[in-house]
Amino acid sequence: MSGRVPSLVSPAWLAARLPSVKVVDASWYLPAMGRDGKAEYAARRIPGARHWDLDATDDPSDLPHMLPSPGFFADSMAALGVTSDDHIVAYDGKGMFSAPRLWWCLRAFGHDRASVLDGGLPAWVGEGHAVDEGPPPPPLSGGGGFNAALRPEAVWTRAQVAANLQDRAALVVDARALARFEGRAPEPRANCRSGRIPGSRCVPFTEVLTEDGKMKAEAELRAAFAAGGVDVAAAPALALSCGSGVTASVLALALDQLGVAAPVYDGSAAEWLSRDDTPIETGPVEAA
Repeated sequence: MSGRVPSLVSPAWLAARLPSVKVVDASWYLPAMGRDGKAEYAARRIPGARHWDLDATDDPSDLPHMLPSPGFFADSMAALGVTSDDHIVAYDGKGMFSAPRLWWCLRAFGHDRASVLDGGLPAWVGEGHAVDEGPPPPPLSGGGGFNAALRPEAVWTRAQVAANLQDRAALVVDARALARFEGRAPEPRANCRSGRIPGSRCVPFTEVLTEDGKMKAEAELRAAFAAGGVDVAAAPALALSCGSGVTASVLALALDQLGVAAPVYDGSAAEWLSRDDTPIETGPVEAA
């Protein structure tokens, strides 16, 4: 089976289609959040869901949760019982935080049949749908069944960001909070400078979400990007960055609602700001 599916689905949509779709709990949290995604999954989850570990990768760098190799990713999907024919619905325990990262990874590796549960587990529970609370199913053994082939256009490297500083072919949009973007707040990683990629614009990922962790309507999404100096309709191309590639995926999902595809700079600030040979800017963005 092939072809795209809606990138966002509601709890009612998902409840009506279980168990014909594969549900994956992609919960992951920053240390400051004081939450444990794996433990929360083990305690309570959508029926039939398996847990995907965002940090699991065979990437040789010391950067956080970078894209793995295609083979590693294919094996991780096989361990979840996922095949290339499956429609996968990702969710997280915050509402909309880490699940879009799995959606983006799947799309980046050529799997278009991927969606995110709008509002995540809080919305699922809030609408009265059942949850599993017993011991979770164990990982499956054996490979095969999932094919992963990286789409180069889905991901940017540091070299591509550096080249873009010269030709400005794309506008880089940063999903971090404004204080971090402007260099007024320190990065959570001790080895990182404060600031941003030169010429970038800031659209904090929280600005594309409602208070209950759902994606805003299209008109509100366009307004959120415009407030950050990004005219989605007029920009020749966009590329996305954040702290470590997670919340940039939220912006990728938001842009997908507007019919716009934008690559994610996988290393993001964790890479760019940790080096001495990459230029940065600080302070408010100067008016055009």
